[in-house]
Amino acid sequence: MLVKNPFHGARRKAAVALAVSALLGGATAAAGPSTAAPAPRAAKAPAAPAPTCSEAYRIEQTLTGGTTWRMCWRYESEAGLVLDNVSYQPKGEPAPIHVLTSAKLGQIHVPYDDGKAEYDDLTGAGFGSGLQQMAAAECPGGTIKTVKVTNAWDQTQTEVKGLCTTTRARGHAYRLAGDNPGQVWQEQGKDLLVYTVNKVGWYEYITEWRFQADGMINANVGATGSLSPGDYDAGDDRGWPIGKGAKAYATSHSHNVFWRLNFALDGNPNGTVEQYDSVTTPSPDGSTPKTATTRTRITKELAGDIEGMRWWRMVSAEGKNKDGHPRSYEIVPGATAKYPGRSYTQHDVYFTEYKACEQFATHNLRNCGPTAAKHVDGWVNGETLKHPIAWVNIGFHHVARDEDQQPMPVHWQGFQLSPRDVTAMNPLTPPALAGQNGRPN
Repeated sequence: MLVKNPFHGARRKAAVALAVSALLGGATAAAGPSTAAPAPRAAKAPAAPAPTCSEAYRIEQTLTGGTTWRMCWRYESEAGLVLDNVSYQPKGEPAPIHVLTSAKLGQIHVPYDDGKAEYDDLTGAGFGSGLQQMAAAECPGGTIKTVKVTNAWDQTQTEVKGLCTTTRARGHAYRLAGDNPGQVWQEQGKDLLVYTVNKVGWYEYITEWRFQADGMINANVGATGSLSPGDYDAGDDRGWPIGKGAKAYATSHSHNVFWRLNFALDGNPNGTVEQYDSVTTPSPDGSTPKTATTRTRITKELAGDIEGMRWWRMVSAEGKNKDGHPRSYEIVPGATAKYPGRSYTQHDVYFTEYKACEQFATHNLRNCGPTAAKHVDGWVNGETLKHPIAWVNIGFHHVARDEDQQPMPVHWQGFQLSPRDVTAMNPLTPPALAGQNGRPN
């Protein structure tokens, strides 16, 4: 992020170019196979649709344990990397299970503590134009794909080797000791990683999607690069000294990252949002307290907050696993520092009814009409949820430290999508334990 820096003027030019593009009809140029449309309603749970993209835009990877992930990718001039038609096929499933119609960043909102600067890096600072070229060392064991990037300043198009797809070990997928001496079931997991690096001013953002063999999806943004030299004038109440003695007070600021998730479990976008709340009541006699969990079906648009043991899941409209349980994905937010300064950053999740023009959580560039809200909180206005879109907001308050120079280590923020009843058992269950569904021996 830049404050009092020559590049600040370029940010303004980018904002003007992007705003003009929005007024002329919505999306600026996007490179990829097609723009994802809402999945059609199916009479019964269908197999995941075949990829609608050409070979160059297709990602398919079979992981240890037999799980295959399939998806298409494209690149938007503001949001950067977009993943479409994401499906998951574990061993034992006859066909892929459709999970997401599209998944992408919805905004990176960056306000500074001194009140002198505030940025929307996707829609106002040329995030998409800043895709970085990758060397082979940045994509170990993987493939670097060529991306067509539209420049936000002059609308020219360039080709950048900027998308890495690779696999990476993550340690234990599971471990279970048996009754016999030395009997252990264990597996070392390996994930599919898809990521890009985008430069905005002095910061560089790593947009990473990680897909596990057990159906878990991890969405993360890592901020690295450098602290802006133009920031080193903050007082000790708004910054942190990173020079010798009481010098170079780097201005503290926040990174509020939004993701936009268009689900279509089992190929049907008309899923249901459910909220679960658990309350623990102490026992008067000192015995173990009891916890009661309640389920609330969310039928209207919602701005939700993480409180206590609360969580949410997106439930398939019709798909069920082999046990007859509705398939769903649970939203598991990571560590967050909620920013209270703006209305649209005051909640952790938003569920809104699908509208094609609602693409960015703050300062939306798409044309939704002259009186339409420009921020996600304004879209929560009581509409019935038929085709819900999920927005996840994860905040990080960056108070600089000496170790942030030079270069700055990556600091990560993100969340998980955890499969809940997508399969009847752990999709990596070894054959010796496959008969223990419901009650272990």
